[in-house]
Amino acid sequence: MQRLLWNALDEAAREQALRRPAQQTRADTAAAVAEILQAVRRDGDAALRRYAERFDGRAPERFAVSAGEFEQAERSLSPALRTAIDEAGERIARFHEAGMTRPYALDTAEGVRCERVLRPIRRVGLYVPAGSAPLPSTALMLGVPAQLAGCPEVALCTPSRADGSADPAVLYAARRCGIERVYKLGGAQAIAAMAFGTASVGKCDKLFGPGNAYVTEAKRQVALLEGGAAIDLPAGPSEVLVIADAGARADFVAADLLSQAEHGPDSQVILLSDDAALLDAVDAELERQLAVLSRADTARAALGASRSILVDSIDSALAVSNRYAPEHLILALRDARAWLGEVEAAGSVFLGDWAPEALGDYCSGTNHVLPTSGAARYAGGVNVASFQVAITVQEVQPQGLRAIGPCAVELATAEGLDAHREAVALRLRAVAA
Repeated sequence: MQRLLWNALDEAAREQALRRPAQQTRADTAAAVAEILQAVRRDGDAALRRYAERFDGRAPERFAVSAGEFEQAERSLSPALRTAIDEAGERIARFHEAGMTRPYALDTAEGVRCERVLRPIRRVGLYVPAGSAPLPSTALMLGVPAQLAGCPEVALCTPSRADGSADPAVLYAARRCGIERVYKLGGAQAIAAMAFGTASVGKCDKLFGPGNAYVTEAKRQVALLEGGAAIDLPAGPSEVLVIADAGARADFVAADLLSQAEHGPDSQVILLSDDAALLDAVDAELERQLAVLSRADTARAALGASRSILVDSIDSALAVSNRYAPEHLILALRDARAWLGEVEAAGSVFLGDWAPEALGDYCSGTNHVLPTSGAARYAGGVNVASFQVAITVQEVQPQGLRAIGPCAVELATAEGLDAHREAVALRLRAVAA
């Protein structure tokens, strides 16, 4: 990791220090993705097969996972893994159910009833990465809230393995959430298939899920195209920012940094501390722990675009963090909760030494599909409301029209909208008569 002294950097250098790797290669990525989207929209399944052969080395006989494949997947998993998936799913469901938005109604005036009702999005598409590492946890993070929302049609795309099959743990997690429509598709082409629809894959109204720079860019583009699909949020290459004080354990901090760095070479980790000795100790721990990691090469690549930054105070560290707006924020501080009020922008926060970010990835109950690339400044993570639309309703009795109609007439007159005014005034005259 590159060591930086924050107070020695000018504004341009600070901006560069906090740039994500994916932001520096966006132009090339955007062009490649646009070509894939156009081909899938034009050629449908034929394009999907071409890209499967090009990127995965082979195209499956059929993209849809069969009932037999689901059954075989469940049989192939160890009882311990099935139990872990079940337990994680239950905690995720409890947490998300507790935070569900509720419909409500009230009388804003006598005879005027206003309501807000909730409806599930009819057709949703979920993307579960499995390129370098299958993520059954993502199937839970997306499938559980979709199930709680009551979405009638749920499709899930996940890249196939070398033998052309879908990862069995992903299939088990999907079926646990009531999802039967799973397709062995990955990358930008999977996003295109769900956004536009093909002979094999139905068109979806909204797409969800994390992915690499290509998947994230594909989601961004389909959301802007006519006939495309809405998306949940920018959930691209993973990132974590750790703020650690002199009392933090260097081995814990290094482990947390590596847990994100191993996601992919375009992941990014940032460490902020007001203690130079802690930064030195973490550097040593990174080397020690890298030596035994199975994905050490991937983690080293990510560390090449990561930063270790010395700040003059924890207050300064929080200011840098809010500027960066990390997907994950770990406060490895002696009184971590006391600093929570200073956090203005973060996808998910982990307080203290005993809350590794990996728990949030798997089984604490919160969602790990979170805003990346600074989107935490204006967006939160996926939840049940992400899978719903809110519809407002108003019911007006004659006495209600008498009560609020003159207000509408006055405002419509001020805005010069005569038809608006008359739509109300006409009824006021009828009530008066």
